[in-house]
Amino acid sequence: MPRKHFRKFLPDHDTVRGNKYLRIFQPLLKHPNLWHLNRHSVAGGVAAGLFGGLIPGPLQILTAAILAIIFRVNLPVAAVTTLYTNPITWGPLILLAYGIGSWVTGGNGAPVSELNFDWGGQDWMQFLPAFWNWLLSLGTTFLIGNLILASVLAIVGYFAVQFAWHLYILAYLRRRRARR
Repeated sequence: MPRKHFRKFLPDHDTVRGNKYLRIFQPLLKHPNLWHLNRHSVAGGVAAGLFGGLIPGPLQILTAAILAIIFRVNLPVAAVTTLYTNPITWGPLILLAYGIGSWVTGGNGAPVSELNFDWGGQDWMQFLPAFWNWLLSLGTTFLIGNLILASVLAIVGYFAVQFAWHLYILAYLRRRRARR
C-alpha cells in the first residue's frame, strides 16, 4: 500500500512519547507494530477497528485501541476504521445484527424494545452500570448477532486487506519490471 502517503497522517514515535496525556500509557505504546505500516499490522488494525466499531455506545475507539494494543497491530488504523459506524450506517447494522441473532438463536423476530440510551450527564461510576443495563435490555438476540457480525466483519476485513496488499505488491513489481 502507499506507505508514504499514509505516513503524512500518522504521528511519529516522538510525538506520541512527548504527549503529556499519553505518558501514563507509554509502556503500552512502545511496540513498533502499533505505529508501523506493514501488511500484518494494518490488516490487524482494520480487523480490530471493524470489531470495535460494532460496540454500541461511545466505547468504539477505546475498544479498538485496546484490541490494537493487545494484538499489537496498527493503532491509528484501528481507531480510524471504527468510523464506518455512523448515524447513517448504524441503523442497518443494528437490523442486520438483530437478524443474524434471530437466525442463530431461533428468535421470533420481535422488534427490539428500545434503542435510545440517555446518559443524563451522570459521572462515570453511574454511567457504566446504566450503559450495561441498556445493553442487556436490547436482548440476547441482538448481542449474539452483534458479536457474530463483528467477528465476521473483522475476519473479512483482515483477509481483504491482506489480499489487497498482496495485489498492490504484485502490481508494483510488474510496473518495476516494465520500467527496466
